[in-house]
Amino acid sequence: MSATVAAGGAGARPVPSPARLRARRKATWRRRRLVLLLMSPFILGGTIFFVFPLIITALLSFTHYDLLSDPRWVGFANYSYLFGTDQQIWPAVTNTLWLIVFAVPLQVLFAFGIAWMITRAKAGVGLFRTIFYLPTMAPPVAATLGFVYLFNPATGPVNTLLSKIGIEGPLWFQSPSWSKPSLTLLGIWGIGNLMIIFLAAVLDVPKHLYESADLDGAGPLQKLRSVTLPTISPVILFAVVIGVIEALQYFTQAYVASTVAAPGAGGQAGDVTNELGYPQDSTLFYPVLLYQQGFRYFNMGYASAMAVILLFVALAVTLVILRRSDRWVHYAGGVR
Repeated sequence: MSATVAAGGAGARPVPSPARLRARRKATWRRRRLVLLLMSPFILGGTIFFVFPLIITALLSFTHYDLLSDPRWVGFANYSYLFGTDQQIWPAVTNTLWLIVFAVPLQVLFAFGIAWMITRAKAGVGLFRTIFYLPTMAPPVAATLGFVYLFNPATGPVNTLLSKIGIEGPLWFQSPSWSKPSLTLLGIWGIGNLMIIFLAAVLDVPKHLYESADLDGAGPLQKLRSVTLPTISPVILFAVVIGVIEALQYFTQAYVASTVAAPGAGGQAGDVTNELGYPQDSTLFYPVLLYQQGFRYFNMGYASAMAVILLFVALAVTLVILRRSDRWVHYAGGVR
């Protein structure tokens, strides 16, 4: 019996030699260096384009900075003005909440509905899939310009067709009551990407679950409620989270629609004389107000404070949605 076994008992493991320990440490460091080398583009890009700008934005939020002179430290003055003085902040917050409450659920509902109907089509599945996906190929600016033209209350083809059947069309983008629903229609028109994701999820539902439901005498709606929706609930959660984040960052369509639809705009969305949020601040969403403060009024310190608040709100809302998802999201095998 060796000295090692005699000292530690029959079940004791032999102690590795110092040379073997050094070899193991070298192999471990080589693996770590390889991992760092492969991850270096992501780490470098994330540091330069995300972490560094985030730190600079947080620091600028405590300053008065107009892009022309050096930043001047003002402490929490920007945040005090944001929460207590700015008269435009609450209309912007209300408009953004409107998108989250109405536009996001409608987009998710229509995307899933189209995907579900395509899976039940007997023929022409490829054609329908292509038709519903094509709108996503249009650039957001071009799509918004097209919708502003189509829904022009005086000369647009939509109101013209409605008038032929005796219906007086609304003012659409030129009405405070209809501007956000008009933008919602634009969003629903471009749900092709989300529709493709839902289509893949619905097609991935195990067939034996439908067969079991058929044996129990379940109809199409019962199978939809008891089989399809629970199975694809993680995808629904993904769509809701992404939709809420995009609603919090909603800018391009609102900016183009408000500047082009405004009287005297002349179709020039880049005209700095156009009033953002037209009509009557109904399209003044939070990111639009942030852009206005930072790049029209050059209040970069205040705009940085708005950006910091937007980041924390997005994180908080996402965490709340994920925490509450336990009640309706079902994962295969209980794995999360």
